[in-house]
Amino acid sequence: MKFECNRSSLSEAVSNVQRAVAPKSVKPILEGILIKAENNTITLSGYNLEMCISTTLSANIREEGSTVVTSKLFSEIIRKMPEDKITIEVDDKNIVYITSGRSDYKIIGMPAQDYPELPIIRSQESILIDGEILASMIRQTIYAISENDNKPAYTGSLFEIADGTIRIVSVDGIRLAIRTEKIDYAGEKSFIVPGKALQEVQKLITPNTKQVSITASGRHIIFRIDNYSMISRLIETEFINYRSAIPTSHITELKVNTRKFINTVERMSLLLNEKMKSPIRCYIDNNMIKTTCNTMLGQAHDEVEAEMQGENVEIGFNNRYLLDALRYSETDEVKIHLSGSVKPMVIMPTEGDSFLFIVVPMRLAK
Repeated sequence: MKFECNRSSLSEAVSNVQRAVAPKSVKPILEGILIKAENNTITLSGYNLEMCISTTLSANIREEGSTVVTSKLFSEIIRKMPEDKITIEVDDKNIVYITSGRSDYKIIGMPAQDYPELPIIRSQESILIDGEILASMIRQTIYAISENDNKPAYTGSLFEIADGTIRIVSVDGIRLAIRTEKIDYAGEKSFIVPGKALQEVQKLITPNTKQVSITASGRHIIFRIDNYSMISRLIETEFINYRSAIPTSHITELKVNTRKFINTVERMSLLLNEKMKSPIRCYIDNNMIKTTCNTMLGQAHDEVEAEMQGENVEIGFNNRYLLDALRYSETDEVKIHLSGSVKPMVIMPTEGDSFLFIVVPMRLAK
């Protein structure tokens, strides 16, 4: 195998692909990137048996072939080469020669035939969605994915597609995040995508990404983003009945400036840390949200104005969970529904239903 290509394009591609490479594995080949050169194109793939990222680059192919190179070393070499043009050649013993300007390396490759077979998505039916919208949907729901593997469904997001609508739902037992958008798709699908895969999808989407193609088939899903393909295993389990967790009534409704409420909670949070997990106490009364925090470090009090309808409520929250829900609303104002001091808070936009966030309160000491 021998080819020439642009160094910076290759470096960027390697950097993205290597995020799907196993950093440490009992099988050294899983720590490598598969390189295939054919038809004036090179294909780079990283695969950790759960997730695969592949991309293609234009190149001047002198001799077709394939090899596997250790990801970390190869990435560092390409990144530090001095010239824009780079030449890579592999001999019949899998010795890889890398040349750019006056710099050259010789490193040991691995046989491409030993690399695990990449997943194949057989379905031809794809869902198309605007890249910026998908990135926004993932960003506004991924924060509520659980990092605890005890409940596998909680470690991913549910994708529900029906009636020309796509909905992404994340839950960790304390928080629930739902994001909804209209799409041009008449079919119905439902699947759970691992949170780690969604993190990579979010990173691959750029401001220049026009559309993302989503194809789910059997046990896998593929996201096609610009010239990248991200394949992931799906989580094969039942998602919880999240609709039953959404309160159907409320006794208090608030409209509040999101940034002002965030600032208030952040000021209360100065008295909190990992060892001090006291709730932030919110007392809603007379068009005001009065907040207090009492820890071993001291006491704090603050107030923020809010349009209020309904009953007075006293309720407490974990500061981080409350802040996440407010920050990821990404709107100037939010509408808040409360059903009492021990029932979940519901946060939504003042108009429309693009998102719905739920935060379970902490019980307050008398």
